[in-house]
Amino acid sequence: MDILTQTTLIDALPDPVILLDGDRKIVAANPAGRRLLGGQIVGQDLLRVLRHPEALSAVNAVLAGDVAQSATISLPAPMRRDFEVHVSALSEGAVAAILVLRDVTSLRGAEQMRADFVANVSHELRSPLSSLVGFIETLQGAARDDAKARDRFLSIMDQEAQRMTRLIDDLLSLSGVEANEHILPNEAIDLTALLERVASTLSGRALDRGMQIEFSPAEDLPRITGDPDQLTEVFHNLVENAIKYGRAGTPVRLSVDRTERVPDIGGLGVVVTVRDEGDGISPEHLPRLTERFYRADKGRSRGMGGTGLGLAIVKHIVNRHRGRLVIDSTRGVGSEFKVLLPLSGDTGDASDTSGDADRR
Repeated sequence: MDILTQTTLIDALPDPVILLDGDRKIVAANPAGRRLLGGQIVGQDLLRVLRHPEALSAVNAVLAGDVAQSATISLPAPMRRDFEVHVSALSEGAVAAILVLRDVTSLRGAEQMRADFVANVSHELRSPLSSLVGFIETLQGAARDDAKARDRFLSIMDQEAQRMTRLIDDLLSLSGVEANEHILPNEAIDLTALLERVASTLSGRALDRGMQIEFSPAEDLPRITGDPDQLTEVFHNLVENAIKYGRAGTPVRLSVDRTERVPDIGGLGVVVTVRDEGDGISPEHLPRLTERFYRADKGRSRGMGGTGLGLAIVKHIVNRHRGRLVIDSTRGVGSEFKVLLPLSGDTGDASDTSGDADRR
């Protein structure tokens, strides 16, 4: 097989592929390899192109007689990416070895996310469980006959048990949403009526803080395609957050209108906006707000019963509907959450939303 045929074959491969001669000089590289390591790499020593000891050791071992070698490397620029490097011996003319770099950045990121998720769940459950164990021991001992202490401890135990229940419910909800995120919903929804129900359901909670939910519907809003239960959960969460984090006595503004274009997808859509007049969120927190268990104000969020999963659930539901979540906030002024949803099923693939876990 000549070098031209080999080059044609490797050009069809999606992973970066490099062909080397016996002196470690690059004989050929496919387009993915040139994009990764540079357009002028052919003819250069691999050492000048890939300055990574583990990869070079694997190549040297193969050129010295080993059949195959592997290594894992990280390339820092322009952004960090992780690769599995596979080097195999060849004996085809001028080519002595083939080097394949498989991008495992997403895989490693997912593994790290799972590890962080387990650690976060364990941490979130450990605190209320420790409290319950401590109070039970106290009630079995020193406070056994102290009616006042018993009532106080039982009240706290009830709060901690409810907190664990909310956490488990949110975890189950998030798991269910993620499992079906790739499946487009197909039910026609009157979004105005759905939002009116959300506003009515939460109006009592708003009145408890001297607040009103001001709903501004659009005229002749077309129906959208979606999952009514999930969209109810999205807007219930956002309006409830606005009530929690807005200043007492200020309005919560809920509106829905048409939009000419859904970001990244295109086409006509609708935009639902939830605004509060609260303390706002510092800019450094905005990109992480939809990460699981992320809270801009941990003490305040926990004190208000937040699990740290609410906006993560919102993000995945909006992704399933091929929409976008856009978050804006100004310290001392308030926060604005916009959910943009396409009008039809002519949508792109689900992807991450603007602003990434839950301040709540």
